[in-house]
Amino acid sequence: MGPIVWLIAAVLLGLLELLTVDLTFLMLSGGALAASVVAFAAPEASWYWSVGVFSLVSVALLFLVRPRLRRHLEEKLPKLQTNASGLVGLNAVVLREVTTRDGLVKLSGQDWTARTIEGVLPVGSTVQVTAIDGATAVVTAMPQMVKTPSNGEEK
Repeated sequence: MGPIVWLIAAVLLGLLELLTVDLTFLMLSGGALAASVVAFAAPEASWYWSVGVFSLVSVALLFLVRPRLRRHLEEKLPKLQTNASGLVGLNAVVLREVTTRDGLVKLSGQDWTARTIEGVLPVGSTVQVTAIDGATAVVTAMPQMVKTPSNGEEK
């Protein structure tokens, strides 16, 4: 196969990598690029050489470079919490009294059914989400700021 075919394959695999962001197709693209270099440097060589270089370089990149690169990227990129797990730790406002059985809170602009582990949380109080159990937010009371009459400082 000619160097142009391998070069086109490298570009297409690189574009495919943009869709997956898994680094697999990027490694295959590197193999195709290496095969393109071999096909260009030795046009008289059999296409077996290009396929062999593609296979060898791709496997080497997949098993030697990709794991290290993924580990490096995972360490550098922040962990994103998505879906329900992203709501844990947020504050909510009680719309209907929250008990250990049921209640209603406004959380991230949406009404959520809620419950608390213990006690009763009154309407209008600010609560913090500690867990999401199915479609129910498990909440706890936020510590209240209380002014002391002696010095006016908040506790």
